[in-house]
Amino acid sequence: MAPRGFLTLGDVPVAQWPALWDRAAHLKQHRLATTLAGKSVALVFEKASTRTRVSFEVGVYELGGHAVVLSSQGSQIARGEPIEDTARVLSGYCHAIVLRTFGQERVAALARAASVPVINGLSDQHHPCQVATDLFTVREHFGRIEGLRYVWIGDGNNMANSWIEAAGMFGLDLVLACPEGFAPDALLVTAARSAQARLGRGSIALTTDPRAAAAGGDVLSTDVWASMGQEDDAARRRVAFVGYCVDGAMVARAAKGAIVLHCLPAHRGEEITGDVLDGPSSLAWIQAENRLHVGKAILEHVFSPSPRT
Repeated sequence: MAPRGFLTLGDVPVAQWPALWDRAAHLKQHRLATTLAGKSVALVFEKASTRTRVSFEVGVYELGGHAVVLSSQGSQIARGEPIEDTARVLSGYCHAIVLRTFGQERVAALARAASVPVINGLSDQHHPCQVATDLFTVREHFGRIEGLRYVWIGDGNNMANSWIEAAGMFGLDLVLACPEGFAPDALLVTAARSAQARLGRGSIALTTDPRAAAAGGDVLSTDVWASMGQEDDAARRRVAFVGYCVDGAMVARAAKGAIVLHCLPAHRGEEITGDVLDGPSSLAWIQAENRLHVGKAILEHVFSPSPRT
């Protein structure tokens, strides 16, 4: 039987998410546990990281385990060792692997070759740990995730894709405002809409008008316009994304009591203004802290038949 992993949000059944988030809330109040006692977790970074690295390294420690951090340049990956060989070797040393990488095919290949659970710390196509955290933050603030209008403003990137998957799984109402040529994965949109049809609730709308999208929104989310690996395209993207900055005027169009999320790092003055990021509507810093608590709950999940309560 293949080890339980977490490559996309759908790898945790919908019915298990409330218990996982309840466990994250418990771990937020009671930081130390022994659920990973005697276990080592490899944290492999092919992309630079602040929140993913620190949250998982601290999280493994606070659960009683030991984290082994590897970067591409500090390992044989930089010399071309196949990801499958890395998976086999690390499976002999460690009890789980977290990978932050480029294409989703790399994390999938690692998971196929590994004999231990694999967690997707980020890929170009999905960022499940972050959107799981964002939903936890919404639930913590509003007391629910249902019955809210979710708005994504910016690039149709890995964050947008994971939000689309979440909308399909939980029947959320999601609007994505992306410039022409920067829309999210169309196949994911189709699959999520089909999932919503089966649930009988939820909607996914695409637009190129960010201000119209923001109108009445309860949760406004954004991200940098050029993700890691797209730095050479940054100048073109700044032109294409004119009007997509989440500023005070855009927040004013949202619903009363709306919150603003940003997965960070932020480029103030580009995708979001400093007064919004640091203002009363922003939960970005709570959201960042919550990466630790949700990450710990995900670690427990991949080691357990079901989330702990």
